[in-house]
Amino acid sequence: MSTLTLQAPAKLNLSLRVLGRRDDGFHEIDTLIVRLPGLADVLDFAESEAFSFHCDDPALPADEGNLVVKAVRAYEAAAGVDCGYAITLTKKIPHGAGLGGGSSDAAATLRGLDQLHDGKLGPERLGELAAGIGSDVPFFLSESAARCRGRGEKIEAVPSPASRRVLLLKPAFGVATPDAYRRWQDSRELPGVDYAARTHGDLELCNDLERPVFEKHRFLAELKQWLLARDESAAALMAGSGSTVFAILHEGVDAQALAKCARHELDPGLWQWSGMTGS
Repeated sequence: MSTLTLQAPAKLNLSLRVLGRRDDGFHEIDTLIVRLPGLADVLDFAESEAFSFHCDDPALPADEGNLVVKAVRAYEAAAGVDCGYAITLTKKIPHGAGLGGGSSDAAATLRGLDQLHDGKLGPERLGELAAGIGSDVPFFLSESAARCRGRGEKIEAVPSPASRRVLLLKPAFGVATPDAYRRWQDSRELPGVDYAARTHGDLELCNDLERPVFEKHRFLAELKQWLLARDESAAALMAGSGSTVFAILHEGVDAQALAKCARHELDPGLWQWSGMTGS
């Protein structure tokens, strides 16, 4: 019986500029993305008489609305095959967090199916399928940090920035990416909130989606400002379209202690993860 297990890592937008709305309804962006190799969903493929999909997170759809299922259907149509595999998704990346979990799952599904079918489609065709599934999906087919433009599907591999230790904090609610972009053009800055780009070593950290997201979800602005005020933090930024906010930590900082303080002072239900950025 053929089996395969793949990791689907999270991503972190270290910069995200929104350049304008396009005629096709998407937005033109310019973003620098790296992976978080220590934070990853797991996909298991097991040979079966017919395709089935199971996810251990009951909050996520397990039907045609799930990006894994969409990736399966796209692969079947392009390769002219039936997916005779039971796919099990174990979630570690929170949903609606701005960390690209669903997109990474879709990309891992495409890679896994092509590996199980002896490379029937190949990287170029997989990239085309990925772009049709979602704007972030093509990035996860690459192997390096990338500058992504267009609506996110134009990928330029770049040298990986120096690895940084980060702390991720996320409240129980998520943010829908389409809603964040829809609010971008007419959104306004909140008084007293720092939206300015910050330099950290070789990086310029910025996120143009903070403005629309903070206007609707003011707790995320409070969370960012709290992290910026802490001596442990070298910088803080919202991750992607939210609702995760991350801090780059100074050397020697106890990330668990900082997260404990955040839960005590802001929200006892905060999800946390700490680790190193990767390629």
